[in-house]
Amino acid sequence: MNVQVHEVSVEQFILTLSNLKQFLLKAEGVARARKFDMKVLLETRLFPDMFPLSKQIQTACDAAKFCGSRLTDVKAPVFDDKEANFHDYIVRIEKTIEYLKSLDHEDFLKFEEKKIRFPWNPGQELDGKSYLVQFAIPNFYFHITTAYNILRSSGIELGKADFLGQINWQREGELTDHP
Repeated sequence: MNVQVHEVSVEQFILTLSNLKQFLLKAEGVARARKFDMKVLLETRLFPDMFPLSKQIQTACDAAKFCGSRLTDVKAPVFDDKEANFHDYIVRIEKTIEYLKSLDHEDFLKFEEKKIRFPWNPGQELDGKSYLVQFAIPNFYFHITTAYNILRSSGIELGKADFLGQINWQREGELTDHP
């Protein structure tokens, strides 16, 4: 079985960002029911030196879109990082998903040849495969997991099934086509 980079990055980023959106919608329902302002939740942190929920959302979206753009040369959308309310964060997630959906398998054909550089690490670079496996995917899931944990620690009822989202289970012996 040959797994493609689009499948392990773009398709999983879309699924997981969709799950993040559902986490936030569930949190909004709890906020309404308990009559507290979502802004309080958006500024909640797990620990004082960690980003608040708002920045976790921004960074997860950025990790996904930058992975796509760095490995394909397809320009990513620019976000101004000035979301002011819950709805703005939902829109950011949706715009990130829209961008990711615009990427095709063919866009990634030469991803391994890419040289990825960061302004905060001058003189250093990663090849495309190392960037994908060692940085982009773990970084994305770090911020999604932290957002999930902020919500859980704030009393939002989420479980592993919420985090994992749709799984393409099949009955023993049956084959299914995967998108």
